[in-house]
Amino acid sequence: MNTAHPPVLVVGAGPVGLVAALTLLQNGISVRIIDKDPHPRIGQRGTGIWPRSRELYNFLGVSEVISLAKPAPPIRFYKPGTLESLEDAVLVPHVEPTPAIPFNGHRAMGQQLLDVILRRHLEKFSCSVEMGTELRSFEQSDEGVTAVLAKNGISETFDTKWIIGADGAKSIVRKQLGLTFLGETRDDAHVVTGDIRLTGVGLDRLYWHRFGNWKEQGLSLRPADEIGDDGWQFFLFGHELDLTKIAESEKLVFETITSLMPTEILFNKLVWMSYFKPNIRMVNKFSEGRVFVAGDAAHVHSPTGGQGLNSGVQDAFNLGWKLALVQKGLADKSLLETYSAERLPVISEMLGVTTSILDKTMASKEPQIGRNSILFMLGINCRFSTIVLDEFVTSVEEKPINAYGVLDEGHLEAGDRAPDAPNMLQVGRAEPGATTLFSLYRPWYHTILVFAPSLADATPILGALETYDKSVVRSAVVLPSSALVTSVVSPADLVLVDQEGHAYSAYLMEAGQTKVFVIRPDGVVGAIVHGTEGVTKYFSKILVHI
Repeated sequence: MNTAHPPVLVVGAGPVGLVAALTLLQNGISVRIIDKDPHPRIGQRGTGIWPRSRELYNFLGVSEVISLAKPAPPIRFYKPGTLESLEDAVLVPHVEPTPAIPFNGHRAMGQQLLDVILRRHLEKFSCSVEMGTELRSFEQSDEGVTAVLAKNGISETFDTKWIIGADGAKSIVRKQLGLTFLGETRDDAHVVTGDIRLTGVGLDRLYWHRFGNWKEQGLSLRPADEIGDDGWQFFLFGHELDLTKIAESEKLVFETITSLMPTEILFNKLVWMSYFKPNIRMVNKFSEGRVFVAGDAAHVHSPTGGQGLNSGVQDAFNLGWKLALVQKGLADKSLLETYSAERLPVISEMLGVTTSILDKTMASKEPQIGRNSILFMLGINCRFSTIVLDEFVTSVEEKPINAYGVLDEGHLEAGDRAPDAPNMLQVGRAEPGATTLFSLYRPWYHTILVFAPSLADATPILGALETYDKSVVRSAVVLPSSALVTSVVSPADLVLVDQEGHAYSAYLMEAGQTKVFVIRPDGVVGAIVHGTEGVTKYFSKILVHI
């Protein structure tokens, strides 16, 4: 790893920039990451973490997000002007994990804690965020990018190969690239949000409290232990409130909360607050030359649906492995065009869904609750991508793109999310042990799964795989539970027996079939093919010299 002169400059150190940097570092690509703010941002901000994002953090080895993120508490609605409960509801119905979906359901974690966790993972690679460092401008050529940075009033010229702009909705990277950012600003849905420490008589911390409504005036208080044992994330909203004025004064925030919550309140501290007006916008493309945008720099959403931060880190994960292969000289630069091609349809459809939820919320005085399973993000796909290959699907010209779909576990094709399977018996080692398919998938290599009735059936395919660079392509044979494994002499990196049939079920395999699944570094099924010829065809679009 060339740490002396990193080939990638990441601008912006929120979760999107941090995930981009971590993905590259795990791929052996050194990174310089800067943020114009002098200190790390505080505040809960976007807290929702959906199943697909939890899978992503798992692939990155960021186990703290899995263990520390909590289910959202039930929401308690109150009769107007009282502390008498009207009804209790859940933001998202509880769903149990399954063998194919181990990280099912919605979880919440404040962005401040998420940032801290991700920074610690960067530090394992001797990479730390340079705070108070601003990108002023850049110029790019066929060979690289020259950036002008500023810190403490001192300018620096920095030569790099690539820039990733994860610098938020007011992105300097996007503006300098000249990308359009079309959409709308919603003047009817502004809020004051922030973190506050308070105690209230009868205010149970086991609930997310909701007073009032959007049409008149309202208050939402979500318990947030990360702030303190009296900490809450608050939202003030409603057409009858002068929110721009309230946002200018801590005293007015306290007074407004007091007026909306009919109980005795002891205010400790207003930790952080912001006036927020939803923008619904997206770029026309995610890159130009050697410069990319991701997250809020590329698309901004209504907060309803909680998809913004999740989709941003998924942008970064899609880009990271591709950029790493190109920087290593293992892939042609044209691979990077698929970043924009694969993400644009997803974001376009996502904006439509989250805006629809916002419209329903705004139109009603009644509590709007319940979330469509599409928000779990498990049905997001790139079946339409030019670099995925499925030999079992009849190609239909002008087939409609449904990039942001609902997961259908009875259907699996190239471009879909790869499912998990637990209790896979790893054989051929001194001490056989159980593992999961997800434990094989990592951001720095493709995983080739060869499903076959026996090792003998898999051997011809495995022999052809030996020409691939082991640092970026690994293989595993998946045998049915009925397979008799007497000796394990195999060119595969792993031989697994599907003891309980979970892999055969999730990957829709039939007994006696031989089929090959190529899993991309981002946990997407890149190819479903019959054998060696299909694998070669798939990698011919990814790697050079194949």
